Amino acid sequence: MSEEVSETSEQSSKSDAWTDLGLTLPIFVLYHLGVVFLPMRNAADMVTSKLTALANQSLPLYASLTVGMGGAYVLLMWFLGQRQVLSAQRFLFLGVEGVAYAFVMRLVGGYALEALPLASSSGDSAWSSLVMSFGAGFYEELMFRVLLFGGGAWLVRTIEGLSVNGVVLTLIWAVLCALAFSGWHHTGPSGDPFDARVFAYRTVCGLVLTAIFYLRGFAPAVWTHVLYDVWAMGVLGDGG
Repeated sequence: MSEEVSETSEQSSKSDAWTDLGLTLPIFVLYHLGVVFLPMRNAADMVTSKLTALANQSLPLYASLTVGMGGAYVLLMWFLGQRQVLSAQRFLFLGVEGVAYAFVMRLVGGYALEALPLASSSGDSAWSSLVMSFGAGFYEELMFRVLLFGGGAWLVRTIEGLSVNGVVLTLIWAVLCALAFSGWHHTGPSGDPFDARVFAYRTVCGLVLTAIFYLRGFAPAVWTHVLYDVWAMGVLGDGG
C-alpha cells in the first residue's frame, strides 16, 4: 500500500529531466518516423535534417537511427534502475493529465476571447496532422518552455540584488515568452496569416502551457500540447 502511495505521489510531483525525456520519448520517436514521409517539418525541428543527412537520405537507415536513439535511452534508463519511469501506469496517468489540461486550456482561452472557435483543420490528412501535432508538442515546448522561459527564469533566480521582485520578473518573462510563442505561428513561409484574435488566443494558450511546465514539468506540457493539437486539428473528428 505504501509503495502505491509513493508511486502516486511521484506521478503527481514535478518531473525531473530524466523522467521528462523518458515520458516524451514515444512522441519524439513517432514524430521522426512519420515526418520523413511528409513534405513539411515543424519549424523548430532541427533534428530531422541532420538525421537524414547522417543516414545519407536512406529511409531504412534513418528509421534505424531514430529507433536506435529511443532504444538507447530505454536501455540507459533500465541500466540506471529507472525503468519504472516508462511504466504503462505512468503513461496512462500522464495521458489523463494531458487531456484534463488541454480541456482547461481550451476553456481558459475560449473564456478570455469569448469562445473563439478551435483552429480548423488545415485540410491535411489525419496522419499528417497527427505527426505534426507530435512535432509541435515536443519541439515547441522544448524551444519556448525549456530553453526560452526556463533559461530566462533561471537567469532571474541567479541574479542577485534585483531592484524588482524576482517573481514579478518571472511573470513578465512568462508573458513575453507566450507572446513570442504566439508570434512564432505567424512567421515564416508556412506561418498563418496574422489575426489579432488568434494571436491573443495562442498567447493565452502559451501562458497556460508555461504554467504547466513551471508547476509540473516538460513532459506534462508536451503531452498537453500534443493532445490539444490533435483535438484542434480535428484528427479524431470535427475539431470545431
